[in-house]
Amino acid sequence: RVIFIMAGRTVVFVTGNAKKLEEVVQILGNKFPYKLVSEKIDLPEYQGEPDEISIQKCKEAAQQIDGPVIVEDTCLCFRALGGLPGPYIKWFLDKLKPEGLYKLLAGFEDKSAWALCTFAFCAGKDEPVQLFRGKTEGQIVEPRGPKDFGWDPCFQPNGFEKTYAELPKEVKNSISHRYRALAAMSEHFSQANSTSPESKKIKEED
Repeated sequence: RVIFIMAGRTVVFVTGNAKKLEEVVQILGNKFPYKLVSEKIDLPEYQGEPDEISIQKCKEAAQQIDGPVIVEDTCLCFRALGGLPGPYIKWFLDKLKPEGLYKLLAGFEDKSAWALCTFAFCAGKDEPVQLFRGKTEGQIVEPRGPKDFGWDPCFQPNGFEKTYAELPKEVKNSISHRYRALAAMSEHFSQANSTSPESKKIKEED
């Protein structure tokens, strides 16, 4: 569960995952026009499709913070399972570990999957939500590499012979689902910052 809280030119990254914070900071570098700091907050675990979950989490965060927020949600979707585990990957991973995720597809020829990251921005209470998405296609493979960052050991992005876990961080952070979503978000706020951020309206995506 990850949230950015925008206050002036400071963005608070709310997460209990130090590895995720480190990755986001590395990806954003100096391209993000706000200062990044970390904090922690609890939100309800919503159910539904990825976009619906991101919007609900973002609206609830905006209510709690009473100000601008950005919420991050990550999915791992198996094509043979109709897109599951999807937004519930956290719970699947907790119970099954990367080895169990790989074994879920033992009875299927199709091992393809996609990783989806969604950042949702809300300017405050009762304001619309805008989504920034990043998607990376790949395959579910027998786990390889360090096991210190979620399901990375069992996801091998298309075009590579190594899993997310085996890839150097700078390589993973140039192709990952999170990189693509952060790039879209960073570009949006950079453009807004270079024009008139106070007057720029954020419209809810369809």
